[in-house]
Amino acid sequence: MIPGISRRHCLVSLAAGPAAWLAVPGAAHAGGQLEEPLMDSVRTALSSAIANQAPPEPEFVTTEARLHYLRWLGTMSDRLRRRKPDWEVRRDFLQTVWYESKRAGLDVSLVLGLIQVESAFRKFAVSSVGARGYMQVMPFWTRVIGDGDPGKLFHMQTNLRFGCVILRHYMDRERGDLFMTLGRYNGSRGRAPYPNAVFAAQRHWAFSG
Repeated sequence: MIPGISRRHCLVSLAAGPAAWLAVPGAAHAGGQLEEPLMDSVRTALSSAIANQAPPEPEFVTTEARLHYLRWLGTMSDRLRRRKPDWEVRRDFLQTVWYESKRAGLDVSLVLGLIQVESAFRKFAVSSVGARGYMQVMPFWTRVIGDGDPGKLFHMQTNLRFGCVILRHYMDRERGDLFMTLGRYNGSRGRAPYPNAVFAAQRHWAFSG
């Protein structure tokens, strides 16, 4: 069982959901986050989280932690090679995913699974409802908590920063329930196909080294 998923959610059938979501290579599957009223305190907190433009350089307290990261980077690089053949592009992407996931308190494998389902790792993916980039962020978020420029969602770190901050916000709203969190992220809250597809993809990016 994946941590954070209740037994009730694990019993939802995977027979059709993930296969349907993962069958089309390169497709952008985002249903799109729904714009909801935000309390001023939440808006301020999210805006602050987005605005902090620290460079995505992982920092490690111990040598073992750094070695763990390097083992993870090597393993993930091998798994991502087919989708991103250039080593430097692959390294920069994985380093930024690691940084933004950890910064938002998210499981890196969950974020990678979400990216696989949302955009198939395509930087310039656009869905039928206008969601953009790796994490298929809806443009309204740049107006709500950013500077109003949706074009910036095609910038790698900006897209990953927005996506991780939004996912963390939804996780807090759903009190840690990943099934409901992912449904809210996709605009399909309470329905199984999208969360199940992300959970299935997440298993490919799991790392125990």
